[in-house]
Amino acid sequence: MTRLNRTSLRTLPRTSLLATGAWIFVTALSVGAPGTSAHAQSQANAPSHAMHAGSSPYSAMAASACKEPTIECGKAAMPYFAADGALWVIWSAAGAVSVARSTDLGRTFAPRIEIAQHGAFLDTGPDARPQLVGDKQGNLIAAYSFFRDKQWNAQVNIATSKDQGHSFSTPESITQDPSSQRFASLAVDPDGKVFASWIDKRLVAADIRSGNKRSGGSIAYAWSDAIGQSFKTEHIANPDTCECCRIAVATGPSGLPVILYRAIFEGTTRDHASQVFSAREQPGPIQRVSTDDWKTDVCPHHGPALTISTADTLHAAWFTQGAARTGIFYARSTDQGAYYSAPRAIGNPQAQPGRPYLLAQGQNVWLVWKEFDGKRAAIFMQYSIDDGLNWSDPAQVAQSVGYSDHPLLIALQDKVYLSWLTASEGYRLIELKHAP
Repeated sequence: MTRLNRTSLRTLPRTSLLATGAWIFVTALSVGAPGTSAHAQSQANAPSHAMHAGSSPYSAMAASACKEPTIECGKAAMPYFAADGALWVIWSAAGAVSVARSTDLGRTFAPRIEIAQHGAFLDTGPDARPQLVGDKQGNLIAAYSFFRDKQWNAQVNIATSKDQGHSFSTPESITQDPSSQRFASLAVDPDGKVFASWIDKRLVAADIRSGNKRSGGSIAYAWSDAIGQSFKTEHIANPDTCECCRIAVATGPSGLPVILYRAIFEGTTRDHASQVFSAREQPGPIQRVSTDDWKTDVCPHHGPALTISTADTLHAAWFTQGAARTGIFYARSTDQGAYYSAPRAIGNPQAQPGRPYLLAQGQNVWLVWKEFDGKRAAIFMQYSIDDGLNWSDPAQVAQSVGYSDHPLLIALQDKVYLSWLTASEGYRLIELKHAP
Protein backbone atom coordinates (compact mmCIF):
# COMPACT_ATOMS: atom_id res chain seq x y z
CA MET A 1 0.00 0.00 0.00
CA THR A 2 1.13 3.58 -0.64
CA ARG A 3 1.26 5.63 2.55
CA LEU A 4 -0.45 9.00 2.33
CA ASN A 5 0.64 12.11 4.20
CA ARG A 6 -2.13 13.41 6.43
CA THR A 7 -2.62 16.99 7.37
CA SER A 8 -4.06 17.92 10.74
CA LEU A 9 -7.78 18.47 10.93
CA ARG A 10 -8.42 22.16 11.14
CA THR A 11 -10.94 23.53 13.58
CA LEU A 12 -14.12 24.61 11.83
CA PRO A 13 -16.82 26.88 13.24
CA ARG A 14 -19.20 24.88 15.42
CA THR A 15 -22.77 25.22 14.21
CA SER A 16 -25.75 22.89 14.10
CA LEU A 17 -23.75 20.39 12.04
CA LEU A 18 -20.61 18.45 13.00
CA ALA A 19 -18.04 17.07 10.57
CA THR A 20 -15.22 14.65 11.30
CA GLY A 21 -12.68 12.88 9.13
CA ALA A 22 -9.20 12.97 7.67
CA TRP A 23 -7.92 15.68 5.37
CA ILE A 24 -5.69 13.69 3.11
CA PHE A 25 -2.79 14.30 0.75
CA VAL A 26 -2.42 11.57 -1.83
CA THR A 27 1.18 10.87 -2.77
CA ALA A 28 2.34 10.05 -6.28
CA LEU A 29 1.09 6.64 -7.34
CA SER A 30 2.78 4.39 -9.88
CA VAL A 31 2.33 5.23 -13.53
CA GLY A 32 0.71 2.70 -15.84
CA ALA A 33 1.01 2.27 -19.56
CA PRO A 34 -0.59 4.97 -21.70
CA GLY A 35 -3.91 4.24 -23.35
CA THR A 36 -5.20 4.97 -26.82
CA SER A 37 -4.48 8.48 -28.04
CA ALA A 38 -7.20 10.76 -29.36
CA HIS A 39 -7.86 10.92 -33.07
CA ALA A 40 -9.22 13.75 -35.15
CA GLN A 41 -12.71 13.58 -36.61
CA SER A 42 -14.46 16.83 -37.48
CA GLN A 43 -18.07 17.31 -36.42
CA ALA A 44 -20.13 20.47 -36.67
CA ASN A 45 -21.70 22.76 -34.08
CA ALA A 46 -19.08 23.51 -31.45
CA PRO A 47 -20.63 24.75 -28.18
CA SER A 48 -20.36 28.25 -26.76
CA HIS A 49 -18.78 28.71 -23.33
CA ALA A 50 -19.33 30.91 -20.28
CA MET A 51 -17.72 31.29 -16.85
CA HIS A 52 -19.54 29.21 -14.25
CA ALA A 53 -20.24 29.90 -10.58
CA GLY A 54 -18.07 28.27 -7.95
CA SER A 55 -14.81 28.73 -9.86
CA SER A 56 -12.16 31.36 -10.36
CA PRO A 57 -9.41 32.11 -12.90
CA TYR A 58 -6.87 31.50 -10.12
CA SER A 59 -8.18 28.00 -9.46
CA ALA A 60 -7.97 27.05 -13.12
CA MET A 61 -4.37 28.30 -13.33
CA ALA A 62 -3.38 26.33 -10.23
CA ALA A 63 -4.78 23.12 -11.67
CA SER A 64 -3.03 23.55 -15.01
CA ALA A 65 0.37 23.95 -13.33
CA CYS A 66 0.34 20.34 -12.15
CA LYS A 67 1.54 17.91 -14.83
CA GLU A 68 1.47 14.45 -13.21
CA PRO A 69 -1.32 11.85 -13.61
CA THR A 70 -1.58 11.45 -9.83
CA ILE A 71 -4.68 12.38 -7.88
CA GLU A 72 -3.04 15.42 -6.29
CA CYS A 73 -2.88 16.88 -9.83
CA GLY A 74 -6.44 15.80 -10.53
CA LYS A 75 -9.09 18.10 -11.92
CA ALA A 76 -12.06 15.89 -11.04
CA ALA A 77 -12.45 12.80 -8.83
CA MET A 78 -15.41 10.56 -8.14
CA PRO A 79 -15.70 8.06 -5.27
CA TYR A 80 -17.43 4.67 -5.21
CA PHE A 81 -17.87 2.19 -2.37
CA ALA A 82 -17.68 -1.38 -3.68
CA ALA A 83 -19.74 -4.25 -2.33
CA ASP A 84 -16.86 -5.28 -0.04
CA GLY A 85 -16.71 -1.81 1.55
CA ALA A 86 -13.52 -0.74 -0.24
CA LEU A 87 -13.33 2.84 -1.45
CA TRP A 88 -12.49 3.34 -5.10
CA VAL A 89 -11.67 6.76 -6.54
CA ILE A 90 -11.55 7.53 -10.27
CA TRP A 91 -9.97 10.78 -11.42
CA SER A 92 -8.60 12.68 -14.41
CA ALA A 93 -5.16 14.28 -14.34
CA ALA A 94 -2.48 15.10 -16.93
CA GLY A 95 -4.58 13.63 -19.71
CA ALA A 96 -5.06 10.28 -17.95
CA VAL A 97 -8.04 8.55 -16.38
CA SER A 98 -6.99 6.50 -13.34
CA VAL A 99 -8.50 4.53 -10.47
CA ALA A 100 -7.14 3.47 -7.08
CA ARG A 101 -8.50 1.39 -4.20
CA SER A 102 -8.44 2.08 -0.47
CA THR A 103 -9.43 -0.25 2.35
CA ASP A 104 -9.10 2.37 5.11
CA LEU A 105 -11.47 5.12 3.97
CA GLY A 106 -8.90 6.92 1.85
CA ARG A 107 -6.01 7.06 4.31
CA THR A 108 -3.91 4.89 1.99
CA PHE A 109 -4.39 3.79 -1.59
CA ALA A 110 -3.04 0.92 -3.63
CA PRO A 111 -1.01 1.91 -6.73
CA ARG A 112 -3.16 3.59 -9.32
CA ILE A 113 -4.43 1.77 -12.41
CA GLU A 114 -4.44 3.84 -15.58
CA ILE A 115 -7.54 3.21 -17.65
CA ALA A 116 -6.73 5.55 -20.54
CA GLN A 117 -4.41 8.33 -21.66
CA HIS A 118 -5.66 10.99 -24.08
CA GLY A 119 -3.34 13.87 -23.29
CA ALA A 120 -4.75 17.30 -24.03
CA PHE A 121 -7.80 15.73 -25.68
CA LEU A 122 -9.20 14.31 -22.44
CA ASP A 123 -12.47 16.03 -21.55
CA THR A 124 -11.79 17.88 -18.30
CA GLY A 125 -14.37 20.65 -18.66
CA PRO A 126 -16.00 22.17 -15.56
CA ASP A 127 -18.86 19.66 -15.63
CA ALA A 128 -16.94 16.68 -17.02
CA ARG A 129 -15.73 13.96 -14.68
CA PRO A 130 -15.04 10.25 -15.11
CA GLN A 131 -17.74 7.96 -13.75
CA LEU A 132 -17.42 4.73 -11.74
CA VAL A 133 -20.14 2.30 -10.65
CA GLY A 134 -20.27 -1.39 -9.78
CA ASP A 135 -22.51 -4.32 -9.01
CA LYS A 136 -22.90 -6.74 -6.10
CA GLN A 137 -20.43 -9.19 -7.68
CA GLY A 138 -17.60 -6.66 -7.57
CA ASN A 139 -17.60 -5.82 -11.27
CA LEU A 140 -16.67 -2.19 -12.02
CA ILE A 141 -17.76 0.03 -14.91
CA ALA A 142 -15.94 3.27 -15.77
CA ALA A 143 -16.93 5.97 -18.25
CA TYR A 144 -15.23 9.13 -19.47
CA SER A 145 -15.11 11.28 -22.60
CA PHE A 146 -12.37 12.71 -24.79
CA PHE A 147 -12.35 15.15 -27.70
CA ARG A 148 -11.86 13.71 -31.16
CA ASP A 149 -11.02 17.07 -32.72
CA LYS A 150 -10.53 20.75 -31.92
CA GLN A 151 -14.22 21.57 -32.45
CA TRP A 152 -15.23 20.06 -29.08
CA ASN A 153 -16.70 16.92 -30.62
CA ALA A 154 -16.27 14.14 -28.11
CA GLN A 155 -16.64 10.41 -27.61
CA VAL A 156 -17.82 8.60 -24.47
CA ASN A 157 -15.72 5.53 -23.69
CA ILE A 158 -16.56 2.63 -21.39
CA ALA A 159 -14.08 0.32 -19.65
CA THR A 160 -15.00 -2.58 -17.36
CA SER A 161 -13.32 -4.74 -14.74
CA LYS A 162 -14.43 -8.32 -14.07
CA ASP A 163 -11.68 -9.05 -11.53
CA GLN A 164 -12.60 -6.65 -8.70
CA GLY A 165 -10.60 -3.79 -10.19
CA HIS A 166 -7.27 -5.55 -10.74
CA SER A 167 -7.48 -4.72 -14.44
CA PHE A 168 -9.80 -2.93 -16.86
CA SER A 169 -10.74 -3.68 -20.44
CA THR A 170 -9.56 -1.50 -23.31
CA PRO A 171 -11.94 1.49 -23.43
CA GLU A 172 -14.48 1.40 -26.23
CA SER A 173 -17.07 3.85 -27.49
CA ILE A 174 -20.48 3.58 -25.88
CA THR A 175 -22.12 3.98 -29.29
CA GLN A 176 -21.26 3.51 -32.95
CA ASP A 177 -22.89 6.80 -33.89
CA PRO A 178 -20.23 9.17 -35.32
CA SER A 179 -21.68 12.33 -33.77
CA SER A 180 -20.45 13.88 -30.53
CA GLN A 181 -21.23 12.48 -27.07
CA ARG A 182 -20.26 13.98 -23.69
CA PHE A 183 -21.16 14.00 -19.98
CA ALA A 184 -22.02 10.35 -19.43
CA SER A 185 -23.76 9.38 -16.19
CA LEU A 186 -24.02 5.78 -14.99
CA ALA A 187 -26.28 3.86 -12.63
CA VAL A 188 -26.75 0.17 -11.79
CA ASP A 189 -30.19 -1.27 -11.05
CA PRO A 190 -30.88 -3.99 -8.42
CA ASP A 191 -30.45 -6.70 -11.07
CA GLY A 192 -26.99 -5.46 -12.03
CA LYS A 193 -28.09 -3.88 -15.33
CA VAL A 194 -26.10 -0.77 -16.22
CA PHE A 195 -27.95 2.39 -17.23
CA ALA A 196 -26.04 5.08 -19.12
CA SER A 197 -27.20 8.51 -20.24
CA TRP A 198 -25.24 11.22 -22.02
CA ILE A 199 -25.47 14.42 -24.04
CA ASP A 200 -25.75 13.38 -27.69
CA LYS A 201 -25.38 15.51 -30.84
CA ARG A 202 -26.72 13.20 -33.56
CA LEU A 203 -29.94 15.18 -34.06
CA VAL A 204 -28.03 18.46 -34.14
CA ALA A 205 -25.57 17.01 -36.68
CA ALA A 206 -28.45 15.78 -38.85
CA ASP A 207 -30.07 19.23 -38.83
CA ILE A 208 -26.80 20.90 -39.77
CA ARG A 209 -26.32 18.48 -42.67
CA SER A 210 -29.80 19.50 -43.82
CA GLY A 211 -28.84 23.17 -43.71
CA ASN A 212 -30.73 24.01 -40.53
CA LYS A 213 -28.98 25.83 -37.69
CA ARG A 214 -29.60 24.22 -34.32
CA SER A 215 -28.05 24.68 -30.88
CA GLY A 216 -27.95 22.38 -27.88
CA GLY A 217 -27.96 18.61 -27.78
CA SER A 218 -30.16 15.68 -26.77
CA ILE A 219 -30.42 13.27 -23.86
CA ALA A 220 -29.56 9.76 -25.03
CA TYR A 221 -29.67 6.59 -22.94
CA ALA A 222 -28.91 2.88 -23.26
CA TRP A 223 -28.86 -0.26 -21.10
CA SER A 224 -26.25 -2.96 -20.74
CA ASP A 225 -26.93 -6.53 -19.64
CA ALA A 226 -23.20 -7.31 -19.88
CA ILE A 227 -21.70 -5.17 -17.06
CA GLY A 228 -21.06 -2.37 -19.53
CA GLN A 229 -19.07 -4.45 -22.03
CA SER A 230 -21.79 -3.82 -24.60
CA PHE A 231 -24.93 -1.68 -24.67
CA LYS A 232 -28.26 -2.16 -26.37
CA THR A 233 -29.51 0.27 -28.98
CA GLU A 234 -29.54 3.80 -27.62
CA HIS A 235 -32.65 5.99 -27.55
CA ILE A 236 -33.35 9.71 -27.20
CA ALA A 237 -35.24 10.76 -24.06
CA ASN A 238 -35.35 14.48 -24.86
CA PRO A 239 -34.23 15.94 -28.21
CA ASP A 240 -33.69 19.50 -26.92
CA THR A 241 -31.25 20.01 -24.06
CA CYS A 242 -28.22 22.04 -23.07
CA GLU A 243 -25.06 20.59 -24.64
CA CYS A 244 -22.58 21.15 -21.82
CA CYS A 245 -24.16 20.42 -18.43
CA ARG A 246 -23.90 17.10 -16.64
CA ILE A 247 -26.93 14.84 -16.22
CA ALA A 248 -28.02 13.80 -12.73
CA VAL A 249 -29.20 10.18 -12.44
CA ALA A 250 -30.73 8.39 -9.46
CA THR A 251 -32.69 5.21 -8.88
CA GLY A 252 -35.64 5.05 -6.51
CA PRO A 253 -37.45 2.23 -4.71
CA SER A 254 -38.62 0.83 -8.08
CA GLY A 255 -35.02 0.40 -9.22
CA LEU A 256 -35.77 2.40 -12.37
CA PRO A 257 -33.79 5.53 -13.20
CA VAL A 258 -34.82 9.15 -12.90
CA ILE A 259 -32.86 11.76 -14.87
CA LEU A 260 -32.54 15.49 -14.20
CA TYR A 261 -30.88 17.86 -16.68
CA ARG A 262 -30.89 21.33 -18.17
CA ALA A 263 -33.41 21.29 -20.99
CA ILE A 264 -34.15 23.85 -23.69
CA PHE A 265 -37.67 25.30 -23.64
CA GLU A 266 -39.16 27.77 -26.11
CA GLY A 267 -36.01 27.88 -28.20
CA THR A 268 -33.59 29.72 -25.89
CA THR A 269 -34.77 29.09 -22.30
CA ARG A 270 -32.45 26.70 -20.44
CA ASP A 271 -34.35 25.50 -17.36
CA HIS A 272 -34.29 22.10 -15.68
CA ALA A 273 -36.46 19.09 -16.38
CA SER A 274 -36.81 15.59 -14.96
CA GLN A 275 -38.02 12.32 -16.44
CA VAL A 276 -39.05 9.28 -14.41
CA PHE A 277 -38.70 5.95 -16.21
CA SER A 278 -41.77 3.70 -16.04
CA ALA A 279 -39.85 0.81 -17.62
CA ARG A 280 -36.26 0.32 -18.75
CA GLU A 281 -37.00 1.49 -22.26
CA GLN A 282 -39.74 3.95 -21.34
CA PRO A 283 -38.78 7.40 -20.04
CA GLY A 284 -41.69 9.32 -18.61
CA PRO A 285 -42.92 12.75 -19.69
CA ILE A 286 -40.61 15.75 -19.57
CA GLN A 287 -41.49 17.59 -16.35
CA ARG A 288 -40.24 21.13 -15.79
CA VAL A 289 -38.68 21.45 -12.33
CA SER A 290 -38.87 25.23 -12.11
CA THR A 291 -39.65 28.15 -14.42
CA ASP A 292 -36.46 30.14 -13.90
CA ASP A 293 -36.69 31.74 -17.34
CA TRP A 294 -32.97 31.63 -18.12
CA LYS A 295 -32.79 32.71 -21.77
CA THR A 296 -29.29 32.06 -23.07
CA ASP A 297 -27.43 30.37 -25.89
CA VAL A 298 -24.14 29.93 -24.01
CA CYS A 299 -23.02 26.96 -21.94
CA PRO A 300 -23.49 27.27 -18.18
CA HIS A 301 -21.24 24.24 -17.49
CA HIS A 302 -23.27 23.72 -14.33
CA GLY A 303 -25.43 20.61 -14.11
CA PRO A 304 -27.98 19.67 -11.42
CA ALA A 305 -28.07 17.21 -8.51
CA LEU A 306 -30.69 14.55 -7.77
CA THR A 307 -31.42 12.00 -5.07
CA ILE A 308 -34.47 9.88 -4.18
CA SER A 309 -35.58 8.92 -0.67
CA THR A 310 -37.13 5.62 0.38
CA ALA A 311 -40.50 7.42 0.36
CA ASP A 312 -39.92 7.92 -3.41
CA THR A 313 -39.53 11.67 -2.98
CA LEU A 314 -37.42 13.33 -5.67
CA HIS A 315 -34.94 15.88 -4.31
CA ALA A 316 -33.42 18.29 -6.85
CA ALA A 317 -30.85 21.10 -6.66
CA TRP A 318 -29.62 23.30 -9.51
CA PHE A 319 -27.96 26.53 -10.61
CA THR A 320 -29.63 29.24 -12.69
CA GLN A 321 -29.22 32.84 -13.80
CA GLY A 322 -32.79 33.25 -14.94
CA ALA A 323 -35.03 36.28 -14.99
CA ALA A 324 -37.17 34.70 -12.26
CA ARG A 325 -34.29 33.78 -9.90
CA THR A 326 -30.51 33.63 -9.76
CA GLY A 327 -28.29 31.32 -7.70
CA ILE A 328 -28.64 27.71 -6.58
CA PHE A 329 -31.97 26.28 -5.47
CA TYR A 330 -33.60 23.18 -4.01
CA ALA A 331 -37.04 21.66 -4.61
CA ARG A 332 -38.77 18.32 -3.94
CA SER A 333 -41.48 16.28 -5.62
CA THR A 334 -43.69 13.65 -3.99
CA ASP A 335 -45.59 12.72 -7.17
CA GLN A 336 -42.92 11.44 -9.57
CA GLY A 337 -41.96 14.88 -10.79
CA ALA A 338 -45.43 16.03 -11.83
CA TYR A 339 -45.14 18.92 -9.35
CA TYR A 340 -42.13 20.37 -7.54
CA SER A 341 -42.19 22.51 -4.43
CA ALA A 342 -41.38 26.21 -4.64
CA PRO A 343 -37.62 26.63 -5.15
CA ARG A 344 -35.69 27.37 -1.96
CA ALA A 345 -32.53 29.48 -2.31
CA ILE A 346 -29.30 27.88 -1.08
CA GLY A 347 -26.18 29.58 0.26
CA ASN A 348 -24.88 33.11 0.51
CA PRO A 349 -25.69 34.98 -2.72
CA GLN A 350 -22.64 37.23 -2.17
CA ALA A 351 -20.25 34.24 -2.17
CA GLN A 352 -20.93 32.69 -5.60
CA PRO A 353 -22.76 29.59 -4.31
CA GLY A 354 -22.66 26.70 -6.76
CA ARG A 355 -22.09 22.99 -7.40
CA PRO A 356 -24.87 21.57 -5.19
CA TYR A 357 -24.95 17.84 -4.48
CA LEU A 358 -27.56 15.69 -2.73
CA LEU A 359 -27.75 12.30 -1.04
CA ALA A 360 -30.71 10.56 0.64
CA GLN A 361 -30.58 7.78 3.23
CA GLY A 362 -34.04 6.67 4.16
CA GLN A 363 -35.79 9.98 4.77
CA ASN A 364 -32.57 11.74 5.83
CA VAL A 365 -31.39 14.07 3.07
CA TRP A 366 -27.97 15.72 2.86
CA LEU A 367 -27.09 18.77 0.76
CA VAL A 368 -23.66 20.29 0.10
CA TRP A 369 -22.49 23.16 -2.06
CA LYS A 370 -19.42 25.34 -2.68
CA GLU A 371 -18.92 29.04 -2.02
CA PHE A 372 -16.04 31.36 -2.93
CA ASP A 373 -15.18 34.55 -1.00
CA GLY A 374 -12.51 35.82 -3.38
CA LYS A 375 -9.67 34.01 -1.59
CA ARG A 376 -10.81 30.53 -0.65
CA ALA A 377 -13.47 27.97 -1.51
CA ALA A 378 -15.61 26.59 1.29
CA ILE A 379 -18.02 23.66 1.41
CA PHE A 380 -21.28 24.20 3.25
CA MET A 381 -23.90 21.69 4.22
CA GLN A 382 -27.48 21.30 5.39
CA TYR A 383 -29.42 18.18 6.31
CA SER A 384 -33.06 17.20 6.71
CA ILE A 385 -34.43 14.38 8.87
CA ASP A 386 -37.99 14.62 7.51
CA ASP A 387 -37.56 14.00 3.78
CA GLY A 388 -36.76 17.59 2.89
CA LEU A 389 -39.58 19.39 4.68
CA ASN A 390 -37.28 21.13 7.16
CA TRP A 391 -33.55 21.77 7.05
CA SER A 392 -30.74 22.47 9.51
CA ASP A 393 -28.87 25.76 9.47
CA PRO A 394 -26.01 25.95 6.96
CA ALA A 395 -22.65 24.84 8.34
CA GLN A 396 -19.16 25.08 6.90
CA VAL A 397 -17.45 21.68 6.80
CA ALA A 398 -14.30 22.27 4.73
CA GLN A 399 -12.30 24.99 2.99
CA SER A 400 -9.31 25.33 0.68
CA VAL A 401 -7.21 27.89 -1.19
CA GLY A 402 -6.51 27.37 -4.89
CA TYR A 403 -8.08 24.91 -7.29
CA SER A 404 -10.82 22.66 -5.96
CA ASP A 405 -13.19 20.12 -7.47
CA HIS A 406 -16.94 20.04 -6.88
CA PRO A 407 -18.12 18.58 -3.56
CA LEU A 408 -19.66 15.10 -3.75
CA LEU A 409 -21.52 12.92 -1.26
CA ILE A 410 -21.19 9.17 -0.78
CA ALA A 411 -22.59 6.72 1.78
CA LEU A 412 -21.32 3.50 3.33
CA GLN A 413 -23.98 1.71 5.36
CA ASP A 414 -25.39 4.39 7.68
CA LYS A 415 -22.50 6.85 7.34
CA VAL A 416 -22.34 9.77 4.94
CA TYR A 417 -19.10 11.30 3.67
CA LEU A 418 -18.08 14.44 1.83
CA SER A 419 -15.67 13.62 -1.00
CA TRP A 420 -13.61 16.64 -2.09
CA LEU A 421 -10.44 16.96 -4.15
CA THR A 422 -8.34 20.13 -3.78
CA ALA A 423 -4.92 21.17 -5.05
CA SER A 424 -3.60 22.28 -1.66
CA GLU A 425 -5.00 19.55 0.63
CA GLY A 426 -5.36 16.63 -1.78
CA TYR A 427 -8.21 14.16 -1.62
CA ARG A 428 -10.41 14.28 1.47
CA LEU A 429 -13.10 11.94 2.71
CA ILE A 430 -14.87 13.63 5.63
CA GLU A 431 -17.60 11.93 7.64
CA LEU A 432 -20.66 14.14 8.17
CA LYS A 433 -22.87 13.87 11.24
CA HIS A 434 -26.09 15.34 12.54
CA ALA A 435 -25.76 17.77 15.41
CA PRO A 436 -26.30 16.07 18.80
